[in-house]
Formats: sequence, structure tokens, C-alpha cells
Amino acid sequence: MKRRICLSGVFLLLAFGFLGVRVYDSFAAPVLSTNEESAYNQITVFTRAMLLIRQDYVDEKKISYHDLIYSALRGMMSNLDPHSQFMEPVSYKDMQDDTKSQFGGLGVVVAVRDGVLTIVSPMEDSPGFKAGLLPGDQILKINGTSTEKTDVNEAVTQLRGEVGGKVTLTVLRPSNRDIKDYTLTREIIKVASVKDAKLLPAEIAGDHKIGYLRITQFNEPTADELGKRLDELEAKGAQAAIVDLRYNPGGLLDSAVKVCSQFLPPGQMVVYTEGRVPSQKKTYRTVDMGKQHKLPLAILINNGSASAAEIVSGALKDLNRAIIVGETSFGKGSVQSVIQLPDGSALRLTTAKYYTPSKQVIHEHGVAPTIRATLTPEQDRQLLLARRDEVSLSDGEKKDLAGFHDAQLERAADALKGVMIYASRK
Repeated sequence: MKRRICLSGVFLLLAFGFLGVRVYDSFAAPVLSTNEESAYNQITVFTRAMLLIRQDYVDEKKISYHDLIYSALRGMMSNLDPHSQFMEPVSYKDMQDDTKSQFGGLGVVVAVRDGVLTIVSPMEDSPGFKAGLLPGDQILKINGTSTEKTDVNEAVTQLRGEVGGKVTLTVLRPSNRDIKDYTLTREIIKVASVKDAKLLPAEIAGDHKIGYLRITQFNEPTADELGKRLDELEAKGAQAAIVDLRYNPGGLLDSAVKVCSQFLPPGQMVVYTEGRVPSQKKTYRTVDMGKQHKLPLAILINNGSASAAEIVSGALKDLNRAIIVGETSFGKGSVQSVIQLPDGSALRLTTAKYYTPSKQVIHEHGVAPTIRATLTPEQDRQLLLARRDEVSLSDGEKKDLAGFHDAQLERAADALKGVMIYASRK
């Protein structure tokens, strides 16, 4: 049975596949623990209800077997958890196309939280990012249609389309209760996964040389790019490093494992999965990347760090390889198995959860920082503004940034300075 695993299972990026998805290209009969007689009794109830609907319901156009069965499957899956879904054939085909290296979309990662379609993180340099959408923003309408009963898969279908097409989102910002319409134009999304590699200025690093870089998401070349940038920082004299995973929505599982491999010896367990059946139990270990970087390390996370970002931060924390600074991460750590059905539709079913090396569950808990450092909503907004191209900033936005201090980054630098001072005295 052919499988494909990505680290973006829960959230469907607007046209990008995610952590924790296993794709089964053929249908296999499920293993059921339910009492057989009870199961048949309940199927009898279901069949009787469907026949009564077909016999007596007033609108004949809505009672085809196809429509009734598909509606039942949608309801059945949505009642399990926010990440389990029934996909019609068109939606399933769209999902298979989602893992391409570039795609047309708005560049925001979305999930259903407390029954509301919510932005997890806008991807840098994307239409959503440039428009000023923030993590935690709630999408109330898409092109004027309410998202109240819309699951993630249906939302992605509405948001995707031809490059150049426009989509209007009605967004509620919980921090101030403002509701605003954003009209965005779909673009081909190309993401540089490793950005801003540099030595921190003396006002933050003091007398030490501390390297800094950001990983925006985890894709195939991320680990190699990270290794190259770390080599460059070390050549400039870096004595320690800060890896920024704030607002990183995830990506490929293999990429997360290889990023950990830059800092850990080969064969070290990074993460494992467990489900109800033995086939869902699997361990992922570091691989030989040619060089192990041994610099003192700090990782920055916040509530927009999800999926693969949580696997990396959770593993490096558990194995005492890095100091984790910031806020508790998003909490996306479940595996979705996509099982194709005979008519070309598919079930996206949660079948396992991810666990850190110390057996901490990630899903719905997140990764807690070693050192808690928070930003206010205004500072969060300024942080994202600081990541935008300066040319795209208005005069008012540039003025807002004039006095901005990244307290989380400064706290991480302070922690590393303490580590280096202790090591030198020891």
C-alpha cells in the first residue's frame, strides 16, 4: 500500500499539504472492534431512516442516494474531530495536488478552533501576509458566504482558484473585536524556508557572537539550507545560535527530522507515533547529515508554531539540546490517514498522535517553552511588520517599528550568554 507522509495534516494550507498525512492509494477493509450484531442493528436504523427520507421528504431533488450517503459521511467524520473529513472525488484530487513546491493561493494556514475557521499563520511574502492578516484572526465569511459550518477542506476549496483571481475574507480580530473585509489576489506561492541568517548586533549579543536565522516552513531543501547558513555563521565567529520558529506552520516530517539531525548524532529518536493499531506505531530517528553543529542553541516558538515546528522544538527540548524560549506552541500533533474509497472519494481519518522522545503528547497540548517570554498583541503585530519588505511598509507602519524591541529574541540571547559564561568559567 503506497503512503505519503507530510507534516501539515491538520491545517490545510491554501494549496499546500501538511504535517501528519498518510495517503493510502487503495482501499482496505477496516478492522472493527464493534460488536457485529450491534453494528448490523445500527445499520438497519440508518437504512430505514434513509428510505423514509426518500419516501416522504418534500424536495425530490435532495434525496438521491448519492447526496444522502455523502451528507451522512460528512456528518459522521465531522463529529469525530476537526481534522477528520470526508472528501468528495474533486476535493481528494485537489488534496493530492497540494504538496507541489509552488501553488496558487493566499498563503495562509487555517484550522478549525472551537468551531471557528481560524488563521494559524500567514506565510511570509504571501498575499495574506502582505495584507496584514495575523495568527488567531477568525474568518467569518469567504466571498460573503458564512464559514459557520465550513470545515477546513471546504474552506480550502473556496479559497483556491486561478492565479489572479480575487477572494474577499471577512475577518474578526479577537484582540480588539474588529471586523474587516480583506480582498486578496491569489498568487503563485514560493517560500524561502531559511531567512535572515546574521550575527546579532552588540546591543543584543553583548560581547558574544550569537548567530540568528529563521525557518519559515519545513520543505525538502530546508535542512541543507540550514546547514549551509550555520556554516556561514560559524565562519563569521558565531559562538551560539538562535533558530526562530515563531509563526512556522510546519511542513514535511522528513524535513523536521533532518533539521534535528543538524544538531544531534545519527540514530537519535526525534518523534514517534502511536494509534489504536500496531501499524500506526513508528519511530523517526536522526540521519547522518555529514556534520553535527554543536553550538549552544536556543529555539524561539509561539502559538503560531505548529506541526513540524513542534516536532523540532519538542525533540531538542527533551534531549536537552536547546533552550526553548517564547510561548506554548499551537498543538498540532496528530496523523491523518487518507484512505481512498471505491468511487474516488476518500476519508481523511485521524489514526495516530505524535509524541516527543520523553513521551509528551503534542496534540492539543503544544510544546511548552523552557523560558516563558510573551509579546503583547501590538508587539506581535510589530514583529510581523518587521518581517515584511520595507518597500511595502507605509510611513505609519515604519513609524510603529521605530521603537520595537523583540523581547523574546532578547531573552533567548540572554539565556545563551548565561550558558557561554558558565561554560567558560567551568
